[in-house]
Amino acid sequence: MKKMFALAAVALAVCAHAQDFPAGKPVTIVVPFAAGGPTDRVARDLAEALRKPLGGVSVIIDNVPGAGSSIGAAKVARANPDGYTLLLNHIAMATVPTLVRNVPFKVETDFEYLGIVNDVPMTLIAKPSLPATNYKELTAWIAANKGKINLGNAGIGSASHLCGLLYQSAMKTEMTPVPYKGTAPAITDLIGGQIDLLCDQSTNTSPQIEAKKVKAYAVTTPKRLTTPLLKDLPTLDEAGLKNFQVTIWHGLYAPKGTPAPVLKKISDALKLALKDADFIKREEALGAVVATDGRIEPEGHKKFVAAEIAKWSPIIKAAGVYAD
Repeated sequence: MKKMFALAAVALAVCAHAQDFPAGKPVTIVVPFAAGGPTDRVARDLAEALRKPLGGVSVIIDNVPGAGSSIGAAKVARANPDGYTLLLNHIAMATVPTLVRNVPFKVETDFEYLGIVNDVPMTLIAKPSLPATNYKELTAWIAANKGKINLGNAGIGSASHLCGLLYQSAMKTEMTPVPYKGTAPAITDLIGGQIDLLCDQSTNTSPQIEAKKVKAYAVTTPKRLTTPLLKDLPTLDEAGLKNFQVTIWHGLYAPKGTPAPVLKKISDALKLALKDADFIKREEALGAVVATDGRIEPEGHKKFVAAEIAKWSPIIKAAGVYAD
């Protein structure tokens, strides 16, 4: 009987906590990457958009980079499951299970899924001196230069590294990977001609494309983009590389065991944030597309990540390159 009363008391306490959430306390979003990068910018935009639907509380960003995002994600997995510590991560949630062999958490069971936030397209770009003027000519150049092509990336586990792995797999052509400590030095060397190709997020490449400092050949989305700068670039699929699609999506997570009423409050707040006109405008300025489909629901989000894990695992294993 005492045990039953104790359990009832705990249940009442949880309900009371859920009703009070967020109770004037700040909510922290952990970003498992360095400040100033694309994911950090998305997180800061989202924090502002979430503030009002969460009752006006402060939403602060905690940057915890390292090990392909696994350090920051592990911090959230271990956090008190009360709704005050959340995780914003990108496609790394689908690649970490394979990319980090000793990952200290399980993506599919140690988190509560709250919804996908956006999709960021990737662009295939090249050094300005590369002779190909369109994607058809680029494929011919790649065929003629097998074994001599340098493919840059922003580091193991980065968006550009993953896109490069998939591109090589789809092209059935091995290229020499050249990892950098971030996108900025990779693009600098691409402009200078030290590397040949780079596949990276439009949030990083658009300024260089607009300034004509690099050559742009294609986007990795299912359909052409509508932004004026990139609307004339073909998709890799229509250019002949069938079913090649890569977008760097971002999703919001809570620690496993967060009370259902708290999760609902955060999920409802996220849906309102994704309709916020200022948030949409800011994301469009980054070249990102705010999510509106079934993935904004927790269950749709979880199913999507499971499918992405199945997609990326064999590609990473075939490459044999790991972040630990």
